[in-house]
Amino acid sequence: MKVPQIEFTKNNFSISRLVYGIWRLHEDKEGTSPERILEKIEVCLSLGIDTFDHADIYGGFENEELFGKTLGKIPTLKSKIKIISKCGIQIPGPKFPTKHYNTSKEHIRYSVERSLRKLQVDKLDVVLIHRPDPLMDPYELAGIFEVLIKEGKVLHFGVSNFTTSQFQMLQSVYKKPLFTNQVEFHPFYTEPLFNGTFDQALESNFHPMVWSPTAGGRIFTPKSERELATFSKLQEIAKLKSSGVDQVLYSWFLNHPSGLVPILGTNDIKRIQSAAGSFSYPLSRMEWFSILEAARGMEVA
Repeated sequence: MKVPQIEFTKNNFSISRLVYGIWRLHEDKEGTSPERILEKIEVCLSLGIDTFDHADIYGGFENEELFGKTLGKIPTLKSKIKIISKCGIQIPGPKFPTKHYNTSKEHIRYSVERSLRKLQVDKLDVVLIHRPDPLMDPYELAGIFEVLIKEGKVLHFGVSNFTTSQFQMLQSVYKKPLFTNQVEFHPFYTEPLFNGTFDQALESNFHPMVWSPTAGGRIFTPKSERELATFSKLQEIAKLKSSGVDQVLYSWFLNHPSGLVPILGTNDIKRIQSAAGSFSYPLSRMEWFSILEAARGMEVA
């Protein structure tokens, strides 16, 4: 069974239900040669994962370029994949001594055009504002979104790590539907279930993207009491289903009615293949709540 597509109906655009993340591309023990990157791209495509999540800052501003070198060698790949990237974070350095956010129209244009050059593509399918900027002018931001779409450089815009009020503020000004809100969510960080983030997605009819679905790998290397209890529950359910613990975890995300889209952060091809198999192991409502209870350390009210 291949990973299915999920339709963003307001945007008339679909992405794969699992997305491959480029955050740790530079940490691959097998290297970052075009051949190694191509191997992972081809594995993803064979599994139905055709969407790749980037950000300008990943790998010290180098991961987009590494990925782009692979696309440059095999241009036919460009028509087979969808690229999401993020921008707006300024990392401290000689030019900028203080870490900050920049959502000015000049910086968004600069970042988008830099990503296009590094990735060696003519357009980005989706661009997300990486973090909410306290100095963000929604009118200015919406204006540059519309210009870049008109120029054909970006198809869709969205946000990442926005609160519900920040999302609504920008959406109230921007004429087109924001594509998504990419947020942290995993059994050890369940706030989006209760702070309105996923409620807003259902109300506005978009699918949230989920970063760090394995809690940075802590799911599989438990230490605290709650982590151990969660891993034990995942193991218990995995044994009943003759599946992997990771497959139960990803299936847990798939249960939510907003249509969550987890981002895979592994460089291990076997883990990518295993995650793609999670669609074969649906969870019952009772199993879903038992994982939530173990992770939160308490039953629901």
